[in-house]
Amino acid sequence: MRITQSMLATNSLRHISSSYNTLQTLHNQLSTGKKITRPSDDPVVATKGMAYRSNLSEIDQYKRNLTEAYSWFDNSEAGIEQVNSILNRTKELVIQGMNGTYEGEDREAIARELEQLKLDFVQVANTQVAGRYIFNGVNVGEPPVVQNGDGSITAAVNTDPFSIEVSKGTHLRVNIHSEKIFGQEAFDLMNDVQESFETNDVASLKQLSVQINDALSTLSAERSELGARNNRLELVENRISSQEITANRMLSENEDADIEEVITELTIQESVHRASLAVGAKLIQPTLLDFLR
Repeated sequence: MRITQSMLATNSLRHISSSYNTLQTLHNQLSTGKKITRPSDDPVVATKGMAYRSNLSEIDQYKRNLTEAYSWFDNSEAGIEQVNSILNRTKELVIQGMNGTYEGEDREAIARELEQLKLDFVQVANTQVAGRYIFNGVNVGEPPVVQNGDGSITAAVNTDPFSIEVSKGTHLRVNIHSEKIFGQEAFDLMNDVQESFETNDVASLKQLSVQINDALSTLSAERSELGARNNRLELVENRISSQEITANRMLSENEDADIEEVITELTIQESVHRASLAVGAKLIQPTLLDFLR
């Protein structure tokens, strides 16, 4: 086959063009730090990258869910602590009221303090976080306790667990058993204590003191369970953090370019490209006269 000047020129230009493309690829890798800039550069790397990013997106969502769960736990713990203070103060007042030296006026003053404690109890029961009632099960849009027009209190606490998905396939209950703390019995107890002081019924205070102790025991058990779930949440958080580190490493290994290797290849390619240009300049003669020479 006869090799013509046109064939030499065409082949030379094709190789020079290919060299330019290689240089562009290496320059892009050096400037972006990535192996590819578009999926067509390497479909396998692009496909794996999409999977790794999807995994990281899930992890980010679980981290947000963890933050929400911690918010529920922290506010629930604060509510339990406040109820504990209310019940302990109520117990102190009951013990004071059983003192035979107290007069009717003294017990009436205690009754007024108990009324304020009861109202504070209602406010704790209706605690809201981000506009949601955290002590009413899944009915987060409705208050669990309502004070009626006649001053009476009605508690209708939802008992369904409110759960949050804290990792794939793992749902954790984040609300407490509110019915044990803010149920109707709790407010009936507060009413009975207040009425005993208002009617100067000292005899019933001893039995009411026992009921308050039972309520405090229930509160302590609920706090212990909340603490156990909080510990589990910390374990889940540690596992999520490990998964995030692994996913980021895999994504980096899949997409990030080895800068030292890229610089070396770029240096070599630039030398090859300059040599190609020099050889091409000699092969592609500018005039027929030069070709005949």
